[in-house]
Amino acid sequence: MRGSRGTISPRTFSWRRYGLLLAAGLAALLIFKWQAVLSFVGGWLVDSQPPQRADLILILGGDFWGPRVIKGADLALLGYAPIALISSPPYYDRPEGELAVPFLVAKGYPREMFAIFPHTARSTITEALVLRGELERRGAKQVLLVTSAYHSRRAAIVFSLFCPGIHFISVSADDPLYEPDSWWKKDRSRAIFLSELLKMAGTVTIAYPAYLFSRWKAQHEPG
Repeated sequence: MRGSRGTISPRTFSWRRYGLLLAAGLAALLIFKWQAVLSFVGGWLVDSQPPQRADLILILGGDFWGPRVIKGADLALLGYAPIALISSPPYYDRPEGELAVPFLVAKGYPREMFAIFPHTARSTITEALVLRGELERRGAKQVLLVTSAYHSRRAAIVFSLFCPGIHFISVSADDPLYEPDSWWKKDRSRAIFLSELLKMAGTVTIAYPAYLFSRWKAQHEPG
């Protein structure tokens, strides 16, 4: 706004000055602290909370001989839940859990700590949808959600959205494929980072609204 003599009012000048200072500060941060900014963004993909007592430990599929199943087994061994449920999509026509359990038993974990839930889901969203009924059948109200570190933020969002009424506590397992502090330095970590961000955005802007609409439509269809 200009005054009657065509000069800029002190109030307008103040807002412009603060805006320029803020922009200059952000630019300086990006120039001199860009690695710290990228590390922070990369670390945001990792949602790992302190474990708590739960009704069940849920180990997501995709890593039946690696950090995910070992992390879930360790939590069960420490007594955080009476059972570790291994989500088991097919691996060469066999549920992953049928491979994971012998692997864990060979490492000394008790067989009775584990249960297997076979399914054919191929995405985190469809995995959440098929598991919701099983979690409800088992009466699970609080669940430790175990998956790879890079997948933990998206998995927590997906399961919280598509399994309402269940409280999920994300406990991530370290994964050598993703380095959050230096993800931009390696092709594999960069690909994982971009993939997770895009899938997360697609979940909250497209998949979940479409799911809610389909449920609303089903409820309001005649007969």
